[in-house]
Amino acid sequence: QVQLVESGGGLVQAGDSLRLSCAASGRTNSTYTMGWFRQAPGKEREFVASISRYRCYTYYVDSVEGRFTITRYNAQNTVYRQMSSLKHEDTGIYYCAASSATSSPRKMLEYDYWGQGPQVTVSS
Repeated sequence: QVQLVESGGGLVQAGDSLRLSCAASGRTNSTYTMGWFRQAPGKEREFVASISRYRCYTYYVDSVEGRFTITRYNAQNTVYRQMSSLKHEDTGIYYCAASSATSSPRKMLEYDYWGQGPQVTVSS
């Protein structure tokens, strides 16, 4: 079992930056690919980015490429998600997730554990 506890989030203005943290407990998170999802108001949860388990390969969807960064510190069992140049359309609930899949997982069903999802609101 893995527990993911998230922190960060809040209300910011367009153009601001924000950092979200995701701390894992239980089994070490170094054996999992860590994913980042978000759910905008009235929309389905969508994949945002991921970072692989050992070599820290990252993948980002086009809408956040160059603005969002995901990093992991396996010794601390923590994943950080840095968001810059935030836009109003980035508003939503942001989730951290852990996947045991060996490929590059981008679907919700491929993730085994989920954080509680802090709210991020970007005012225009």
